[in-house]
Amino acid sequence: MDFVILSLVMMAIGIYGLLTNRQLLKVFISIELIATAATLNFVMLASSTGQGLGQAFLILAFSTDTAVSAVILALLVIVSKKYGTSNINEILKTQEKRENEAEQ
Repeated sequence: MDFVILSLVMMAIGIYGLLTNRQLLKVFISIELIATAATLNFVMLASSTGQGLGQAFLILAFSTDTAVSAVILALLVIVSKKYGTSNINEILKTQEKRENEAEQ
């Protein structure tokens, strides 16, 4: 039961960070925290059956989470280089300026 409470707390912190942060890296960390909480909850429920199914889910979850993290970090680097900032509001303003300039 302690793992379920830990998972819920981690998910709440991740959602709070996702809603309040405007930096791309902090948003990424919040998303990873939510994914880790979901993985923890899912694996603990699967391993409560006493079979090796929970361990298989853990390996699958970690491998997919690592691959997704690598892709997201690469996109963060590309966006930061393209726009020169990691603030989401500034990126959106810059994008709107470029779209308005392209229309004119």
